[in-house]
Amino acid sequence: MTDKKTDMTEDERHQQKMAKHKAKVDAAIERAQEERGVVIVLTGNGKGKSSSGFGTVIRTLGHGFNAGLVQFIKGTWECGEANILSKLDNLQHEVMGSGFTWETQNKQRDQQAFDEVWPKAVAMLQNDDLRTVMFDEITYMLAYGHLEWNDLKEALENRPKHQNVILTGRGAPTALREYADTVTEMKMVKHAFKAGVKAQAGIEW
Repeated sequence: MTDKKTDMTEDERHQQKMAKHKAKVDAAIERAQEERGVVIVLTGNGKGKSSSGFGTVIRTLGHGFNAGLVQFIKGTWECGEANILSKLDNLQHEVMGSGFTWETQNKQRDQQAFDEVWPKAVAMLQNDDLRTVMFDEITYMLAYGHLEWNDLKEALENRPKHQNVILTGRGAPTALREYADTVTEMKMVKHAFKAGVKAQAGIEW
């Protein structure tokens, strides 16, 4: 009995493999017909959560849509991506004023800073003109008790149907992970900073 595989050339085997893969992809595309915005959570201990979120915001802007960005932790720290994005007319950009929560070490001051920026964040989630909204480091607001999950959930549920939301930060709680449509967890394998290499502009911020 002839083994058909041995009769195939390498090109023919590759073509057959790719045809099967294409059929699976086409079937998945055919199944995914619902049109609505999604909630994306970027969490984990690895590097790249905010960078990934910024990249998606840039993708939104590149298609001519409007977007919103709120930075909840890195308020007083220069951020290369935000420096560029904040100059674009079709991006709304807000910053929580107190900077790193673990540097202020003042919960009352941090809560005041959050209370000032949160209404602006909610307004973005109510803005039908914003296709994508990113809340950078929002998970810390949940972890430190500045924001209740039910308040965030309510704001997400009342947003325009077509609006996408990106939520970043370590330690995303289980309720948020379960609520989100897409969850990516960054895993740290190695990090130069752990080996004593100084953080640098253009890489860490």
